[in-house]
Amino acid sequence: MDLASRYKGVVGLVFGDNPSSNEDSYIQRLLDRISNGALPDDRRTAIVELQSVVAESNAAQLAFGASGFPVVVGILKDQRDDVEMVRGALETLLGALTPIDHARSQKTEVHAALMNSDLLSREADNITLLLSLLEEEDFYVRYYTLQILTALLMNSQNRLQEAILTTPRGITRLMDMLMDREVIRNEALLLLTHLTREAEEIQKIVVFEGAFEKIFSIIKEEGGSDGDVVVQDCLELLKNLLRNSSSNQILLRETMGFEPIIPVLKLRGITYKFTQQKTVNLLCALETINMLIMGGAVTDPGKDSNKLANRTVLVQKKLLDHLLMLGVESQWSPVAVRCMTFKCIGDLVDGHPKNRDILANKVLGEDRQAEPALNSILRIILQTSSIQEFVAADYVFKTFCEKNREGQAMLASTLIPQPHPTTRDPLEDDVNMSFGSMLLRGICSGETDGDLETCCRAASILSHVLKDNIQCKEKALKIVLESHVPSMGTPEPLFQRILRYLAVASSMKSKDKSKSYIQQIILKLLVTWTVDCPAAAQCFLDSRHHLTYVLDLVANPAATVCIRGLASTLLGECVIYNKSNENGKDAFAVVDAVSQKMGLTTYFSKFEEMQGSFIFSSSSERLGEDDKPLTRTATPSEAEIEDVDVAGRVDKGSEDHPMLTSLFDPSFTGLVKSLEGSIRERIVDVYSRPKSEVAVVPADLEQRSGESEKDYINRLKAFIEKQCSEIQNLLARNAALAEDVASSGRGEQSKGSEQRASTVMEKVQMDSIKRELQETCQRLETIKTEKAKVESEASEYKNIAAKLESDLKGLSDAYNSLEQANCHLEKEVRSLKGGEDPMEIPDVEAIKEEVRKEAQKESEDELNDLLVCLGQEESKVEKLTAKLVELGVDVDKLLEDIGEESEAQGESDNDDNQ
Repeated sequence: MDLASRYKGVVGLVFGDNPSSNEDSYIQRLLDRISNGALPDDRRTAIVELQSVVAESNAAQLAFGASGFPVVVGILKDQRDDVEMVRGALETLLGALTPIDHARSQKTEVHAALMNSDLLSREADNITLLLSLLEEEDFYVRYYTLQILTALLMNSQNRLQEAILTTPRGITRLMDMLMDREVIRNEALLLLTHLTREAEEIQKIVVFEGAFEKIFSIIKEEGGSDGDVVVQDCLELLKNLLRNSSSNQILLRETMGFEPIIPVLKLRGITYKFTQQKTVNLLCALETINMLIMGGAVTDPGKDSNKLANRTVLVQKKLLDHLLMLGVESQWSPVAVRCMTFKCIGDLVDGHPKNRDILANKVLGEDRQAEPALNSILRIILQTSSIQEFVAADYVFKTFCEKNREGQAMLASTLIPQPHPTTRDPLEDDVNMSFGSMLLRGICSGETDGDLETCCRAASILSHVLKDNIQCKEKALKIVLESHVPSMGTPEPLFQRILRYLAVASSMKSKDKSKSYIQQIILKLLVTWTVDCPAAAQCFLDSRHHLTYVLDLVANPAATVCIRGLASTLLGECVIYNKSNENGKDAFAVVDAVSQKMGLTTYFSKFEEMQGSFIFSSSSERLGEDDKPLTRTATPSEAEIEDVDVAGRVDKGSEDHPMLTSLFDPSFTGLVKSLEGSIRERIVDVYSRPKSEVAVVPADLEQRSGESEKDYINRLKAFIEKQCSEIQNLLARNAALAEDVASSGRGEQSKGSEQRASTVMEKVQMDSIKRELQETCQRLETIKTEKAKVESEASEYKNIAAKLESDLKGLSDAYNSLEQANCHLEKEVRSLKGGEDPMEIPDVEAIKEEVRKEAQKESEDELNDLLVCLGQEESKVEKLTAKLVELGVDVDKLLEDIGEESEAQGESDNDDNQ
């Protein structure tokens, strides 16, 4: 009742506060006739009139929403036998839920259709009632019901999805409509397409109800890609079921397989006409196949295995043949179709060694016109007039060469220069030319017509062939190209020829703004080539003109941020990968040139500007970027299909060409970012440890044999002048560095440079501390070793002392036993002396004295030996004590510990004796 009151309030705003207004009264009279009319014909006439009024007036829709839904829902519940009344009720509901044409409505009017949809969908029983009508036999009842459900889905999607899920057999009834008559089937297909767009639970139920079989049956019945918009709806529904769902993809692969979707790409007939709808159908089919190639959602743990299995099965089912026919051999197909085809080919071989080998061995054409598929794709890159097609075909070589050293070596092995052609188009119809020869001819094509467009495209392909492959880089460095007119020029290496084209492109940029990407692509090749390749850096520095030109390019304010940054990266590579010791070509000479030309602060700022540009800052965002899916409401016009617009992806203020956002993939931008840190560290290292240009050998300062005094003085003078010159040079460099560091404190931009300068100082201090710490650790290890040795000797001496003490104790015990024996004998002598019968007794005193002398002699000998040993041990102990004192050991404490251990051992021995 509250909701009805709110609607009456809205109606009052539209019709006025007078409840007896003409429109409101008219709607109320019609509803009264429908509810209370005695004659069936009168009720039917009233509902026809109500349907007409509601379909034409926004105000009437509001009035109907306030009080008409109960009446119409009552008809659908209680008057099922009256087909005409049910039809009229459904048409009235459809009119109330359909927005009035904006051209006929006022902007200030309330959206009655949205409010009516909200009112009707609030009751789940209403949705259940509508779903039950799908089982009626009348054609129009089912047709209008599907249209009403579609209208509710557009305006109240979540409620409708929840109601359908809670209704028994709700999805089943909708799926049954796919096997109905064509008109109803198409409406049910459109409804299911919208219903499954984001509802994962509904997707699973739809698949369980046999959606795949029914979809492919309809596509085949409609004629595949030659069909009308129904084929597009089927493919959209199929995409909804497969998007980010590994389980549904596995189910399709394991049940029906991928055979039904691949024939959609097959071209039929002889004329190969491409209507707008056929183009859209092909694009939808290619998008569906690309979903299978890419696997499930990124967060799905089984995505990689599913992706690998899908790619393997698709190639086994000859998908690659259909793609090559559609994108390479059928050059009359629209550009958008060819671009999407190349993307599918690239994704199909990405990270799949077996598929790469199959693509490398594919041959297109017949008999004399047969050539490898990669050659055909390269020919398209060099000849196409569409930038989008070039970017898409370039993606094929990028994925083919990525971490594929064998494939790169195979392509690089064909890099053999050919004689310059005499025909006007050097690339036309020469199917016998190898891949590498065609690539080199494409690079040199700018010599004849002055247009470096083809050269820059060939340079992009060459960068993929050389990426992360030192063998291919060194092989390419050995290539020497002849001049276009041999009599007017000398042969030059390929690397230096490309550097010359870079200079030519700089002068051409001002003439043709549409080709502002040529320098960036050539710089990308040079940067990729020089990474981890000292020979390339040496080739760059073989001519002083190369260094001078690139320095000018970095300092050129007219160049784009990306060009200046890439040129700075190239210079930095010549520092970090420079292994030369030759004067003027070493790393110090490059850093010197940079410092004198612009200063290190300005040089480092080029990296910061480049990293802040759109191309580099948006690289991470492009990782998960997908093209907008094609839907019936987003179907492009024929003109848009012919030329895909990519300019909208780029900030209008960017100076760089939009196409670079595709060619500068995240792997390349990540490489440049990592090189920046290495370049900064290497330059700091070069300045902190300057090269000693002249080794001062004492022998050079001595007079040589046979050398006159005058020559000796002149040689010393020259030596001193050279030393002074080098000192002045070093002072100038340090002054320049100091000026850079000092200027880094000025302005907001210089704050980062000041931090870098402090970081440099901290780094130097840290290096010094690390060295001292290492030396201290080494000394500590030596002391620990000596201490362990001394402790071992002390333990050995301790054992010897304990043994000697034990021997001394034994001697003492023996002496005590002799004393006891002596006392015993004295007692016996006294007892004998006191006897009555005198008898002859020996001289006891003499015997006693003799025994005493013998015992004393024996004990003195043993004591002398013991004293000698004790003297020797005491000398060793004194030396050991001095050594321990030097090492910082507390000798007194050590002796106390030894004494305590000896006393403990003695007590234990006494206990044992007792």
